[in-house]
Amino acid sequence: MNGAGGGVRLTRRGRVVLISFAAALLLLLLWLTAGPWARAGSGGPERHGHDAGAGTGAGSRGHRVEHVVVEPGDTLWDIAVRTSGDADPRVTVQRIIDANGLSGPIVQPGQRLRLPAR
Repeated sequence: MNGAGGGVRLTRRGRVVLISFAAALLLLLLWLTAGPWARAGSGGPERHGHDAGAGTGAGSRGHRVEHVVVEPGDTLWDIAVRTSGDADPRVTVQRIIDANGLSGPIVQPGQRLRLPAR
């Protein structure tokens, strides 16, 4: 018997199969955990201006869900100032980012944003 610890040796094809399996498993786990949040921004037809309607799903609980469509020249700060009332616009900007799953404060004309409840 060989005194050195003889571990499992994989061929190149075996390593490719093992890495592919691990990547597929990781993608499946990400899809299962991030799937509900990734679909949160998808919705029906887009409208311009404010869109206040009855909320649906678990998050509604009788609250009205308001949306705004970003107009050319709008910034997230402008939208927060218009919609925050007496609240601090900095907090409203962060709440809009969180409510829409945005990666930052950059918005595009025509983008439909969910406004946080006041």
